[in-house]
Amino acid sequence: MAEGKPYKYIKFFDEIGINDVASVGGKNASLGEMYSKLDAEGIKVPYGFAVTADAYRAMLDQAQAWEPLRAALNGINSGDIIDLSRRAKQARDLVYGAGLPPDLVTEIRAAYGRLKAKYGEDVSLAVRSSATAEDLPTASFAGQQDTYLNVQGEEVLLDACRRCFASLFTDRAIHYRIDQGFDHFKVALSIGVMKMVRSDLAASGVMFSLDTETGFPDVVFITASYGLGENVVQGSVDPDEFYVHKPTYVQGYRGVLRRTLGGKKIKMIYATGGTRELTRNVPTSPEERAHYCLSDAEVFILTDYAIKIEKHYSTKAGYGKPMDMEWAKDGLDGQLYVVQARPETVASQRRENRLEVYHLKGRGEVAATGRAVGARVASGTVRVIKDVEHLSRFRPGEVLVADTTTPDWEPVMKIAAGIVTNRGGRTCHAAIIARELGIPAVIGADDATDVLRDGDIVTVSCAEGDIGRIYRGSIPFDIERTDLASLPRPKTKIMINLGNPEIAFGTSLIPNDGVGLARMEFIISGHIKVHPMALLHPERVADAHVRAEIARITQGYPDGAAYFVERLSEGVGMIAGAFYPKPVIVRMSDFKTNEYAALMGGKDFEPVESNPMLGFRGASRYAHPAYAEGFSLECAAMQRVRGTMGLTNVILMLPFVRRVGEADQVIAKMAEQGLIRGHNGLQIYAMCEIPNNIVLIDEFAKRFDGFSIGSNDLTQLVLGVDRDSEIVAFDYDERDEGVKAMIRLAVEGCRRNGIHSGLCGQAPSDYPEMAQYLVEIGIESISLNPDTVLATTRHVLEVEKRLSSLSAARDKKH
Repeated sequence: MAEGKPYKYIKFFDEIGINDVASVGGKNASLGEMYSKLDAEGIKVPYGFAVTADAYRAMLDQAQAWEPLRAALNGINSGDIIDLSRRAKQARDLVYGAGLPPDLVTEIRAAYGRLKAKYGEDVSLAVRSSATAEDLPTASFAGQQDTYLNVQGEEVLLDACRRCFASLFTDRAIHYRIDQGFDHFKVALSIGVMKMVRSDLAASGVMFSLDTETGFPDVVFITASYGLGENVVQGSVDPDEFYVHKPTYVQGYRGVLRRTLGGKKIKMIYATGGTRELTRNVPTSPEERAHYCLSDAEVFILTDYAIKIEKHYSTKAGYGKPMDMEWAKDGLDGQLYVVQARPETVASQRRENRLEVYHLKGRGEVAATGRAVGARVASGTVRVIKDVEHLSRFRPGEVLVADTTTPDWEPVMKIAAGIVTNRGGRTCHAAIIARELGIPAVIGADDATDVLRDGDIVTVSCAEGDIGRIYRGSIPFDIERTDLASLPRPKTKIMINLGNPEIAFGTSLIPNDGVGLARMEFIISGHIKVHPMALLHPERVADAHVRAEIARITQGYPDGAAYFVERLSEGVGMIAGAFYPKPVIVRMSDFKTNEYAALMGGKDFEPVESNPMLGFRGASRYAHPAYAEGFSLECAAMQRVRGTMGLTNVILMLPFVRRVGEADQVIAKMAEQGLIRGHNGLQIYAMCEIPNNIVLIDEFAKRFDGFSIGSNDLTQLVLGVDRDSEIVAFDYDERDEGVKAMIRLAVEGCRRNGIHSGLCGQAPSDYPEMAQYLVEIGIESISLNPDTVLATTRHVLEVEKRLSSLSAARDKKH
């Protein structure tokens, strides 16, 4: 092609932008937009060119292929999988057989030459399809057309272009267009040809500027695995996962909110040795699997990319536009590149003013577990599908069980009650389609195709946090639907009791005023599992098997202390980040000695007590030589949450503070660890659960910024009832007049001293009349279990309305 002569069918990335979708498709338009507009922001995008949709149309014009194509697709029934497959192949053969027009071939060769001049003769290419209706805000064409990687040489490139054009008529693409009401002949295909990022020598993955499960908008969610990115997208690997909190990142803080080590059993690399395949999968080494494939510094670079890309596209659109992005690390230059960005089309499209919460009404035998996708529940009959050839066996309403899925499976996924796969992460193909369809999916269940059999009745539950469970049998469930737009906020603060970081993002969407009780011990038992003193002194653990297990769990960390601090800070950070900037009151560990002893290695560090309920627990442990080192780890974790992560909405709370002197001792111990009351806005609360706290409330109030009444322990100590004893359970009642009087005195004492008053016990969750009493005595906040928040909020609104009417009537009378 003559130098300087304009291209008819080719546009380079620096010549196109987001307004060119009609010409080059969504994928190419976005690549051009980022290359042209975001390079100055430090975002790296590989250079390349688009073969325009006009080229696609010219190819079919020249071959006079339009009428045969229409005949092949006329009257197609997307519900008939066999007929769909036959007609789709006929259409692909017609398009591939049309061949590329000579002038198009000349232009592609010339454009390829320009890339070789820029990157070198041996540059390898990625050849990607980009449909002209692709990546619109309400539809996702992701994965429906073909991609070819490690393309080198003119003839291989030209053949890849022909195959891309033909892939506009894959089974899943035809099915999707029919479902969405798109005319097959008004959708055209452009092709993106770009420099390959050598992630076969490093890592790649997907990232989102929101949480894909809940739509929570304040995080960047990153997945990562070794090698080329197709395995992550297709769900062939279980990738590493990272969350970073956007608001505090923008403020300059650099902390990973949460990280999960994936299995990463295989990686896709370039094929060598003259085989027809351009890429191949190989096993990863044990060392690779044991380590994260991104450093924290690289996670922060990708976070920066995601925030800037979302901001750019949102500004351009004039409204918030969460983004779905693919990234790759080049193993030659060590740089991170963005290779695709499109609007996120599932979580961001949910109605913000309506909340749906699924509740299982029973439990059963767990057949398999994996990662939960969809926060829903469904029951149905199992159908195990081994490969695409057996898809015709699937019947509507069955639960699809497979090793993994690809876009070819979408016709049957659309009629499934739920999906279960052996492999994949939460951004794989099966997960993306399940979210789009609004059905539950359990991904990465490992051996599901072995333990589940055709005809089994199962319940797929994704409503219990990050872990998805497949229960045997049909377990009943209900759906709580709430119109949030019609629910006003009461004057009394309605907060939430929470200990499970896995449900924090979803729970934060329930109308609330923050977290009134974040239980640290839940995170320790569920996410750390080892006694803190056993992590510090594993040599003092008597059982060799336990020592070996502790060594295994802490592998990859500098020492046991680093493991504890990172895991605890990330657990608390997930909760604090989910509710930021609302207050999150984190109670320091409140295990009893028998509960501490149940942790791994715990029995070597805990005394045996006849009544642990009244023994060595709460604040009395923190400065005691037997646990002071363990408390220091707790403080270090909280310092990391507030200092490194920037989650200064965390309020720390001390449990079971028996004496004023004990309070002074513990507060001084915290200050030694850098947690100084008043510094960086730090507030310290105490649980008000011992009668002495109320008798001496004026003294305690000088030392604390607030009291949270623990009605469970306060009831047992006021009534002299061991709440763990079944034989005297009939005497345990938070509604007793003596207990209520003590609660009233505590609220009045807080008001008198100008400090916060709240209640975080079980009583208002169980008894509406207790919630009413608390409102009547003027408590500032009530903290409830998540499943009772909405009902109690409505009840509190009614009580406040009645009290307001009574007050108005009294004023009128006087």
